[in-house]
Amino acid sequence: MHPKKLTWLRWPLGLLLAACLLALALDWLFPLPLPRDEAGLVVVDRHGRPLRNYPSSSGVWRYPVTQEEVSPLYVQALLTYEDRWFYRHAGVNPAAMARAAWQWISSGHIVSGGSTLTMQVARILEPPPRTLFGKARQVLRAFQLEWHLSKREILALYLNHAPMGGIVEGVEMASRAYLGKPARELSHGEAALLAALPQAPSRLRPDRAPERALRARDKVLDRLADYGVWPAETVADAKIERVIAQPPRGEWLAPLAAERLRQAARRDARQPGQRRIVASTLDADIQATVERMLLDRLGQLPPKVSMAVLVMENTTLAVRGYAGSADFDDNKRFAHVDMVRGIRSPGSTLKPFLYAMALDQGLVHSESLLTDAPQSFGGYQPGNFQAAFSGPVSVADALQRSLNVPAVDLLDHVGPQAFATQLAKGGVKLRMPRGAQANLSLILGGGGTTLEELVGGYRALAAGGVAGVPRLDPDAPRREARLMSPGAAWIVRDILESGGRPDRPFQSGPLQLAWKTGTSFGFRDAWALGVTDGYTIGVWVGRPDGTPNPGFFGANVAAPLLKDIAAALPAVPGARRAARPASVVAAAICWPLGQLAADTPPAFCHEKRSAWLLNGTAPPTLPDRARSGGLVETLWLDPKTGLRVTPTCLASAVPQRIARWPLWLEPWLDPAVRARHAPPRWAPGCAPAGGGTVLRIVGVDPGSVLRPAAGRQSATVDVATLGASGTVYWLRDGELAGDSAPGRPLRLEFKHNGRVRLTALDGGGRFDRVEVVVTGIGQGGAEKP
Repeated sequence: MHPKKLTWLRWPLGLLLAACLLALALDWLFPLPLPRDEAGLVVVDRHGRPLRNYPSSSGVWRYPVTQEEVSPLYVQALLTYEDRWFYRHAGVNPAAMARAAWQWISSGHIVSGGSTLTMQVARILEPPPRTLFGKARQVLRAFQLEWHLSKREILALYLNHAPMGGIVEGVEMASRAYLGKPARELSHGEAALLAALPQAPSRLRPDRAPERALRARDKVLDRLADYGVWPAETVADAKIERVIAQPPRGEWLAPLAAERLRQAARRDARQPGQRRIVASTLDADIQATVERMLLDRLGQLPPKVSMAVLVMENTTLAVRGYAGSADFDDNKRFAHVDMVRGIRSPGSTLKPFLYAMALDQGLVHSESLLTDAPQSFGGYQPGNFQAAFSGPVSVADALQRSLNVPAVDLLDHVGPQAFATQLAKGGVKLRMPRGAQANLSLILGGGGTTLEELVGGYRALAAGGVAGVPRLDPDAPRREARLMSPGAAWIVRDILESGGRPDRPFQSGPLQLAWKTGTSFGFRDAWALGVTDGYTIGVWVGRPDGTPNPGFFGANVAAPLLKDIAAALPAVPGARRAARPASVVAAAICWPLGQLAADTPPAFCHEKRSAWLLNGTAPPTLPDRARSGGLVETLWLDPKTGLRVTPTCLASAVPQRIARWPLWLEPWLDPAVRARHAPPRWAPGCAPAGGGTVLRIVGVDPGSVLRPAAGRQSATVDVATLGASGTVYWLRDGELAGDSAPGRPLRLEFKHNGRVRLTALDGGGRFDRVEVVVTGIGQGGAEKP
């Protein structure tokens, strides 16, 4: 080529190179103002429905979506109305710009816009002034967007950041805020409405200006019909739809669970600050039901009392309902204190775990004989919640009625430390006071745990003995641990659900719920835990600051709420009741020895019962604490008189073996049963030293009539005992009234008229009983109920 022609080409090539270098320099000096971590955050339920909206640092509500999560109808309406050549231009449409400029020059005002969708994104990211310089900068930013981003990424920016009125941005948030549905479910009319809204978001808000919004929507629909994107019939049907929108409001379901998830997302080192949609395992419908039930009960609670509920799906460990406080809007009830995670005394809610461990250790079966009577365990003297005692009870009765003394007795055999260690392996950690060791008070709430851990532990009753950690995050791993054997879990659940007796009549109902309540010392915490085939549910009621609530206990405040929630929950697909394990069989056993009826001599079988046995074994009744040598005793009788003797007293004495009831139970036996199975009386002169000593109540005679003194509203009497050994326990109609030292009097007070049975029981298991009549209490001696 001629040198002169080459010289002529250098100028345009140089200018082109200079322009490229200038563009690179400007791009480096003025980088794209792409959105950063100031965006808002949405916590959603398992179906993607918002539970709580967290605004961005600028106060904007936004729900991030991809193009695939938005209805294709909206994308069609948007591109047809705003930028039909979006996929063909490089950020600016010269023809549209020229047309808009000519119309402006000709008419003196703006007739139509020439902005492309890319230019609108540039304006959203960096709002320019309404000047020619501002328009030029917007054009340059559009070129810059097209240079750095794909069309798909530019469209995504618009979908998520387009102004939709007030603090609402993006099509997904607009769809949910105004229409109450996700953007993937938009109808033709709704898609056109949201496509028009960014044109004038303040003037066209459908909740405030429905008529203007309708006209703008119809303009979009006409454009779609004119270009043949939608059939005329479809457009005509879409125009029939009325514009009805709700005012935008933030979602406030599960506020404490949502905050817990948000904080966890912030701590997630793998995705620091990048999660804009935080998924949860919660179900919005179940959550709304739980929160509504809590609000309905607020009127029945004193001030400052809160409630907490946790609902977990058994098969997946997924939390479906989470209420950490009774009302998030009521700060007087410690609204922001999450009592799902609060460490509190669990009361009697640990008893099912204890009985399961005792079953697995071969200590008991479901009808093993236990003692419910005043006892001292190394100085620890537990009482029952109602202060009454029942005497002989089975394992099933003791657990279902939540009796304290049998549970402490059983824990003494299992071992407090072994019990706490096994619970910890199953995810239920017992926190002891500083410096304290695991002791017998654990089973009555002497340690601290959380509602979340209790729910995870109770799940074992419906999952073959395997406990699990509740999962609030769907990406959290499943953490499970065996807490008890499948057989023990099945028996304990059967006891809590139906009483645990194999010979009971057939029972059927709409809801099969195994449940247990608990109340901590001083009425500080009321609990109810329940298990169905599909769910494990936990309820806590109390004051987060630990203040007592007299009269509030698990059975009267927590259990009713538990049952209502269980009845309202939807069925879990695929959840089914576990079949009775092969390790569990029904068999007849005998009291007082507790062993198989088939292996028990008829004379030793004082009462036959039907029991669930684990692994085919029938453990004997636990050792009698008040009498050594076991429950089978060998007596020596005079063959002529049948009276009791000793071999040294009578050489011809013959041995006879009898089965005795545990000594502490004898005061509670039916008199006919006690007489039928009592050993014969001693022959004169043959009783060993001390063998004939009996305990006798003094200070009041059988049949005595007690009246109040003048001016008093109660009757009093001083009672004492003769022949007592150790502490003397006094019971009034089966309820513990006090204790005294041997020979020392105790003053008893009577405030109601009627017959009263007084029982004195000493440390050696001996007892005496008298019945008195109280009268004259109240005006005219009228009896009180």
